[in-house]
Amino acid sequence: MIRPMGNSQGVIIPKLVLAQVGLENEAEMTVERGALVLRKPAKRARSGWVDFSKKIAAADAGALVMGEFSNENDADLNW
Repeated sequence: MIRPMGNSQGVIIPKLVLAQVGLENEAEMTVERGALVLRKPAKRARSGWVDFSKKIAAADAGALVMGEFSNENDADLNW
């Protein structure tokens, strides 16, 4: 059954079915030959971010990662 969920549509998948295919908290969704396909993600979202952040911090704790940048009207702001 497809139901409204906010501004989207949702499908309720029984917990037993999710367990049988090994899906827990996240899934990768694709459309293949007219079928909606759910799979375990090949790579977890945000995997490696912690290690990458530690490397950045160790390299130069005082440097800005993205450098200086501002918006066009920032000079007009009172802080």
